[in-house]
Amino acid sequence: MRGFRRMATRLGGITRLMQRFARARHGGVAMMFALALPVLAMTALVGVDVHRISTVRANLQDALDAAALAAARSSHMDDAGITIVGMASLRANLQAYPQISLREDLTTFRLTADGAVIAVSKVDVDTLVANIFLPPYGQVLDDQVQVGVESEVLRSSTNLEVALVLDITGSMAGSRIATLRDSATELVELVVQTQQTPYYSKAAIIPYSMGVNLGSMANAARSTPPSGRNITDAVWSTGSIRTISSISKNNSRITVTSSGHGFQTGDFVYVWNASGMTQINDQAFRVRRVDTNTFRLQTASGQDINPWNYGDYWGNGRVVKCLRNDCAVTITSNNHGFQNGGQVRIFNVNGLSTLNSTTYVVADRTTHTFVLSGSNPRGQSYSSGGAAWCADYGCQYFTYTGRWGAERTSEISTCVSERTGADAYTDRSPAEARVGANYPIPGNNCPSNALVPLTSDRNHLTQQISLLRDGGSTAGQVGLAWGWYAVSPNFNGLWPSAANHAAPYGADDLLKVVVMMTDGEFNTPYCNGVIAQNAGAGSGDTNWHIRCDAQNGSPFQQAVDLCNAMKARNIIIYTVGLDVTSVNDNTPNVVDTAREVIETCATSPDHVYLPSGDTDLREAFRAIARSISDLRIAR
Repeated sequence: MRGFRRMATRLGGITRLMQRFARARHGGVAMMFALALPVLAMTALVGVDVHRISTVRANLQDALDAAALAAARSSHMDDAGITIVGMASLRANLQAYPQISLREDLTTFRLTADGAVIAVSKVDVDTLVANIFLPPYGQVLDDQVQVGVESEVLRSSTNLEVALVLDITGSMAGSRIATLRDSATELVELVVQTQQTPYYSKAAIIPYSMGVNLGSMANAARSTPPSGRNITDAVWSTGSIRTISSISKNNSRITVTSSGHGFQTGDFVYVWNASGMTQINDQAFRVRRVDTNTFRLQTASGQDINPWNYGDYWGNGRVVKCLRNDCAVTITSNNHGFQNGGQVRIFNVNGLSTLNSTTYVVADRTTHTFVLSGSNPRGQSYSSGGAAWCADYGCQYFTYTGRWGAERTSEISTCVSERTGADAYTDRSPAEARVGANYPIPGNNCPSNALVPLTSDRNHLTQQISLLRDGGSTAGQVGLAWGWYAVSPNFNGLWPSAANHAAPYGADDLLKVVVMMTDGEFNTPYCNGVIAQNAGAGSGDTNWHIRCDAQNGSPFQQAVDLCNAMKARNIIIYTVGLDVTSVNDNTPNVVDTAREVIETCATSPDHVYLPSGDTDLREAFRAIARSISDLRIAR
């Protein structure tokens, strides 16, 4: 009877309208009205009910779709887990629709074998009379109709490859690096799913500072430096060492007395250990023989030496004939492979220790010997051991001229720098086009955190993220390049296993994403693997910068060129600039700030994030994770 009373109340207004028609006395109006009244009334009531039912169904569908998405984004892998998440979301979403009373007993969430979340919900809708005519059929004159909706969300409708390019430079010290670790971990946990069928999801971690550390993969990317060559002998003199008994200075000449010296005019000799007249020590001289016991010291061209400003000789001097006119050391090393004009660095020689940890230019090479041009034996004699290493670009050691003219030597690291030449902005295989070597300078070392190639192993990814440590300058362009390479099928030959491989470009159901994060200006471009002399402030001791400009030019423009090449491959790029605000308006059409890189590199303005502070950084990564995981509603 409750249904009759409700219906009577709702019909009150319509009844009064019908009464006015009933009182009409104009010809056949009353008869026509009497015939039409039941149909008109029922039609009006059904229209109201249909509208109400349609509105409830649409609102419930929206709320259930959102709840199914929330359940699908969760990491739960069972019905109970996704139900908890889904119901919480559905309750929250239905707060916007107070006319809908949720029937939790008629609402379910379940996970299918192929990774889809299916949500079903039914609610009761108050009606006037629509339940009499419309399915589902209820009892006659019952005042409610049950409305049901269903939503299906694929947890992943594509294969996913994501490269996280993370700034771990010195400016990220303190809370920043801690927040970055937390944010990147959360992103990985949201994006890389535990279930890897029927679709997979992988991530790569590319930490960068002054370069990107490839660890054991470095040789395959930038080639293996030649190993050192064993030294079996090192000679520079011949004959017996003679003692100098006296040296006289007269008539613009220096005359040496050494009993039975055995030298002939034109011979070259080396003098060392002289007291008093120290100016003649550790030098080669040409001999002008006077007699059996005396000779004059001359220049290499045969000119007598003016003794002016030379001290008086006190004794202890030694002299010996040289094998060469410069008294340089000749090294024996079987099949050494060095070439004239190349550089070598000597280590661990016994006896002739003056050669150690010094770089020389190779001269007069033969298959098994070469001369250390400019070497100074200092009267020492070789006894055993030693190795010679090449010291040019691409070698284990690189000796170069520093920005201010001093000779510098750096040892190669497992980090890499830019690739130069025609393939600077391509992802051509490193087996065909090597990337740049990296020679760190003091105080700006290769980061200890190495690149992690694509993997679906969430534990390994999050463990490596937890180890991130700050330090070094900012080569953002190098980090971006390796973000690309990590998702490029052309670099598959570099990775340890097939599990790290990227799928071919254009494969069905595939999404490739690069997320690039930085907190500062790109200040570290390279020339021949060493930080260039035109690098920006904060890139380390300028005394150790190499005396040449960056081969690829501005690191900012390098980054943009790399991004353009990636986008041409349909790679989606998200950019995150932590407290990056600078824009150089004085150089239009020139990319020369990190802010411009952030805004230009991204796939669209919707893919740009400019967080301010740690909290915003965490929210930016969450938003990117949600965007990457934005799931398609199947039905």
